[in-house]
Amino acid sequence: MITDRIDSVTLVGDAYRSPVCPAPKSVKIEVSPRCNYRCGFCALRMRESQPREDMDFDLFARITTEMKEAGVEEIGVFYLGESFMNVPLLVDCIRHCKDIGIPYVFLTTNGSLTTPKAMKAVFKAGLDSLKFSVNASDAEQFERVMGVKAKWFDKAVYNLQQDRAVRDEVRSKCGIYASSIMYDGEQQERMERFLASSIRPFVDQHYWLPLYSMGSVAVARERELGYRPTAGNQGRLGAMREPLPCWSAFTEGHVRADGGLSLCCFDADGRFVVGDLTKQSFMEAWNSPAFQEVRAAHLRKDVTGTVCESCVAYQ
Repeated sequence: MITDRIDSVTLVGDAYRSPVCPAPKSVKIEVSPRCNYRCGFCALRMRESQPREDMDFDLFARITTEMKEAGVEEIGVFYLGESFMNVPLLVDCIRHCKDIGIPYVFLTTNGSLTTPKAMKAVFKAGLDSLKFSVNASDAEQFERVMGVKAKWFDKAVYNLQQDRAVRDEVRSKCGIYASSIMYDGEQQERMERFLASSIRPFVDQHYWLPLYSMGSVAVARERELGYRPTAGNQGRLGAMREPLPCWSAFTEGHVRADGGLSLCCFDADGRFVVGDLTKQSFMEAWNSPAFQEVRAAHLRKDVTGTVCESCVAYQ
C-alpha cells in the first residue's frame, strides 16, 4: 500500500546517515510550478509572484535518465505545484519514465482538474499511483482555506469519484489514494463523516497527515486559520519521524521546475537549492559541497548557521 512506500522513504537508514549519500530511492520533480488553488497553509503562498514556466521536457528526460542509471526507483511527477495544470506535459513525463524503466511513478493532486479525459491519458501513460489531497469537509470550509470558489470543491469530489471507473475502463493497475490533514474536535468529526460518505468508498487507501509547518513559511496564515502545525515534515501520522536529521535532505530528491535541486520538500522560493541540474548531473548536485554541509549539520543535530536554521522544526 501507499503508506508502506511513504514509510520506507521517510526512514533514514544507516546507508544514508552520511554527508555523502547514495542515490535516493525517490525523487519528486515539479512538472508544473503553477497551481489553481490558494491554500492558506501551502508553501506556495510565500512566492511574491507565481511562476508561469513549466519544466522543459528535454531537461526532465535527461535528469530522469540519470536518476534511473544512479538507482532511483520512484519518480513523483509533482513537487509543489499542480501537475494537471499541463496535462500534455504530464502525460509525456509519465510515459518517458515508464519507457526508461522507472518501476514506480506517482502523483499527488488537488483533484480539481482530474477530469475523466485527463485521467484516461494519464492512466494509459502508465501512472502507478494517484493520491488526492482532501483537506476540507464541505464547500464553505474549502472556500475559506483553499482560497478559491466553492465550485472547485464539488469538481474535485466528482472527479475523485469518477476516476476509479475510468481506471477500470482503461484496465490500469494504478492505485488511487487520498490523504487528509488531521484536525481537532468538531472539525475532525465533520471530516470523518465526509470521508466515510464521499471519499473512502472510492479510493484504495486513505491516511492522515499532520499539518506540516512547511519550513515556517506559512505559520502566520496557519495561525489565522486556526491550524496547529507540526515541526517540519515528520511524515504521516502513525509513522512520525524525528525532525533531525530531516529525511527530506537524505532519502528523497526534490527538483524545481527551473532545474534547481532542493534539499527541502517545501522549497517554494529557491532558498534551499543546492544544485543546478541545467548545469550539473543529478548525482553531482545530490552530493554537492553545499548539500554535504547541510547534511553534516543535520547529523550533528545542530543546524545553526545553515539555511535550515529558520525552519520551525528547530526553533
